[in-house]
Amino acid sequence: MATLDATDQQTKALTTAGLNLIAQALSIYDSNLKLAASNRRFKEMFNLPDHLVEPGARFDDTIRFIAEQGEYGDAPDVEALVRDRVNQALAFEPHYLERTRPSGQVISIEGAPLPQGGWVTVYTDITRTRQSEELLRSRSEELSDQLLGHAEDLAATNRQLAATNSTLEEAKRQLTEIEARTRHTTEMMPAHIAHVDGTGHYIYSNRRLSSVMPGRPSDILGLHISEALGPTAYDRVRPHLSAAYNGRSTVFEFTEDHGARRIRAAFTPDGAGGVYVLSMDVTEETQARVALQQARRREMAAQMTRGLAHDFSNLLTIILGMQARLARMGLGPDADALIAATRSAAHRGGRLLNRIADMTSGRTLRPQPTDFHALLEELKLLASPSLPRAVGLSVLDHMPDDRLFLDPGLLQDALLNLVLNARDAVGTAGQITISAHSIERTWVEITVTDTGPGFSAEALEKALNPFFTTKGGEGSGLGLPMVYDMVKLAGGDLRLGNTRAGASVTLRLPFRVAPPVTGGLTLLAEDSEPLRALVRDMLMEFGHSVVEATSVDEAVALMADISDITLVLSDINLQGEATGLDLLDRMEGSGLPCILMTSLPPDHPMHRAALARAPVLRKPFDAAQLAGLLRTGAAA
Repeated sequence: MATLDATDQQTKALTTAGLNLIAQALSIYDSNLKLAASNRRFKEMFNLPDHLVEPGARFDDTIRFIAEQGEYGDAPDVEALVRDRVNQALAFEPHYLERTRPSGQVISIEGAPLPQGGWVTVYTDITRTRQSEELLRSRSEELSDQLLGHAEDLAATNRQLAATNSTLEEAKRQLTEIEARTRHTTEMMPAHIAHVDGTGHYIYSNRRLSSVMPGRPSDILGLHISEALGPTAYDRVRPHLSAAYNGRSTVFEFTEDHGARRIRAAFTPDGAGGVYVLSMDVTEETQARVALQQARRREMAAQMTRGLAHDFSNLLTIILGMQARLARMGLGPDADALIAATRSAAHRGGRLLNRIADMTSGRTLRPQPTDFHALLEELKLLASPSLPRAVGLSVLDHMPDDRLFLDPGLLQDALLNLVLNARDAVGTAGQITISAHSIERTWVEITVTDTGPGFSAEALEKALNPFFTTKGGEGSGLGLPMVYDMVKLAGGDLRLGNTRAGASVTLRLPFRVAPPVTGGLTLLAEDSEPLRALVRDMLMEFGHSVVEATSVDEAVALMADISDITLVLSDINLQGEATGLDLLDRMEGSGLPCILMTSLPPDHPMHRAALARAPVLRKPFDAAQLAGLLRTGAAA
């Protein structure tokens, strides 16, 4: 980008230098009657101040200035003259005329339209030519050497004018090409690039607004920014636009309502009363940022709680052991009741520690291609037996048929948690509804509603805080926080609210269509989470569906449960004592092809042993190396 800017600056400097070499005065105005370019002779001929020869100077301001300087003689109504000239410019047609200025100078004025709108005008001093013509007329009877000399001068002047016109045509051609290249470049950018004037009307725009903010128009030249964006989005950008008009550059983000996309915008003053606009869709970036922030929060929470959980687990173990000894002492019914209550409290503390461990554990999302319709059907089958007979469960499935890339296990666990919470809220009779739909194929929105009493004001404020519960001693206060954790890890969001009938919980997850599966189902065994994610993405790009394991035991369990696995890709070193070589032993007779990965040097005994039994992919590797070995490994 820096190289492109430098090239543009060099091109602009060369163009300016070339225009200044032309003996005639030259000006170029765009279709909005604003100055695009001029040369030094233009300023000198009409004695114009600096601000009227800067790009962006208004045509009417220039006409008003030279009229007030007496350029058009005694003009009783300057504003009427300006309006006439502006109207002529708006209905621009090619023209040529000659005019005698108050100073006695005679100039010719020739105007021609430009392909992209606007026009170029050339002003030529023809005083000497006029004098020559007058001399010829006054002395037509005396064809002397002096008349011949003037005729030769006129011919030379005409030749100069022809040469200058050729130069002007070339400059015009180059300007047209530069404008076309610039417009082509801006149309290719994955962003909306525009320029608004001091009143908020677009004077330039590429045709990318509709791709950044679907539902908006593409052809917005002349529109006010509020018309193009719509009232809601305009209300969100208006303070930043006002700041730009006051000379302050701003960069900000907002969520537009039509498709709930996250938009990042930059407003930059142009120094002439207008504002440059750059906006882009950063929805996916925001989703990834939310997921990363949640992962960091989980890691911090894990660091804080692991030590506490370890110490409390030891204390609870001691308490349970001491209570067991007290129970054997036969201290009597009163003591037995106290011992039983203490043991019950200790066991409940143990379960609470396990829930805390689940929240702060290293379990990560394992997204895979998922049939959302089947997920909802299975959820209804799993949840229905847990509901009282008089509690109804409805599933409203408005999702498209795309297979989505998400973690079905974690999502189903989260929805079951919400259904059970709704069951507790409605009591012995009521209705629970799960509805799912897509928002502009950007988000998956799932809402669980019930006919219970709804959330209290305190619950709406604190229900996502760990350990907050309205169930007294029956609740841990970790259910909703765990659902919130899952949604944030996926890059989504969760909202609590009340309807007229009861409570509602809305999950919003990124809508990511899974790539088509052409390479079968691959079992990926790798204990490094970053590397596992990288290899999983590579496999999915090749059309593979992927299930993941971190240890040999986990991989063997998956192979026992899933009959569709067609290939195993495993690291040699995995969690636990068992290795990829042990996995090969336990796969004996399965008929499944296996490829091993390792960072061990080729002379390492395990590397040599692996080479004797299966194809081995040496780390680090790229997608092409993996693809090549997948072809040979799958064929084997």
